[in-house]
Amino acid sequence: MDGEVHLVKGADGVAELVIDRPAKHNAVTPAMAAAIAAHARAVDADGDVRCLLLRGAGDRAFCSGTDLNALAAYPDLWAFRNRVEYSTAIRDMKKPIVVAMKGWALGGGFEMALAADIRVAGRSLKAGFPEVTRGWVGGGGASQMLPRLIGYGQAMRLLLTGENVGAEEAHALGMVEMVAEDAEHEDVARGIARRIASFSPVATQSVKASVRMALQAPLPAGLAYENEMNVLCFAAGDHMEGIRAFAEKRDAAFKR
Repeated sequence: MDGEVHLVKGADGVAELVIDRPAKHNAVTPAMAAAIAAHARAVDADGDVRCLLLRGAGDRAFCSGTDLNALAAYPDLWAFRNRVEYSTAIRDMKKPIVVAMKGWALGGGFEMALAADIRVAGRSLKAGFPEVTRGWVGGGGASQMLPRLIGYGQAMRLLLTGENVGAEEAHALGMVEMVAEDAEHEDVARGIARRIASFSPVATQSVKASVRMALQAPLPAGLAYENEMNVLCFAAGDHMEGIRAFAEKRDAAFKR
């Protein structure tokens, strides 16, 4: 049942959250779920971190979801209801999140990916939502986030059949944004995270907040919210460095 979750901070504004239980396909225990939630809060509170890279340890899996033995160990339904939902902890983060996945990404594992912002898949990816084959619906957001990402029909196909899809089909459906060779997918994801981290955190978090609002608000409310985020960015003052960099024909260096 042992497993760990590591948070590694880089000097480039990127922190890496690593799910480390490769012998069990990085299946998440309650203790690991609590660690994921704690690290998520710490990243959001850390001004030195501008973007999070989420990945799994080992060669066989990103994350196979919740450990089924741990599910059976909850003492009662009230304890299960009040469990730490690790996908929700990722989804609630304010900072941008890039996910690097290869091998198995199942159930709660792919729900974590859906909770993030940009998904990079290695070609060995095998993604799916097997909960229905076990007798339940996932509790980490798949039924809500997947149809918003790939449409009602395809979401129903995957959620009702429990079928797995490979990297190319996942990309064609819109479940992942990029596909790379397994040996390169983490570097591709890391490069995206570093690029995001080089920008103003006020701007990148405002982009994320605005797009997330688009998933839940009527268009007039979403447009008004976007304008307020635009004003917030100008109020923060980082835009002046962007203007100076444009005039001086150089890359902007945001200090915040």
